[in-house]
Amino acid sequence: MKKIIIVLFLFTIILLITNNKEEFIIPDSAIRLRVIANSNTFEDQATKMEIKNNIEDILKTDLISATNKLEAKNMVTNKIPEIKNMIKNYNVSYDINYGNNYFPEKIYKGIKYEAGNYESLVVTLGSGTGENWWCVLFPPLCLMDATANDTSDVDYQFFVKNLVEKYM
Repeated sequence: MKKIIIVLFLFTIILLITNNKEEFIIPDSAIRLRVIANSNTFEDQATKMEIKNNIEDILKTDLISATNKLEAKNMVTNKIPEIKNMIKNYNVSYDINYGNNYFPEKIYKGIKYEAGNYESLVVTLGSGTGENWWCVLFPPLCLMDATANDTSDVDYQFFVKNLVEKYM
């Protein structure tokens, strides 16, 4: 009987711990970035990642200093001509759309990014039938994520929550 009580007690504690996990959701007021590859070939996926890295480089300094969403939006839209000029170097057709665009649900390191339409910069390369990459530009999560890559999921959640609270 003691064994059953101990097992039930341990089971209850484990259940409480796993169900008591706070789920942090990125606010709707965020601005996202999405880069969609032409196809899933190695070359097209590599091009997507190069373009993504270049877009981050173009936007990073400005967006880290943005103090609100409107300021961040203006910074992003003002950089679209520079982004277009950069993409022209890749000899690939593309479409750039800043507006309300659809994003699938994503869970990354314990943070839930709800599916839905979000204010965002979407870059579609070629036919846009390949895998996509996306992140949150404002607050600048993808621009500052490199500092948190070696962290646990709990540390990352804390990092993101603090960053969102700082910018929102």
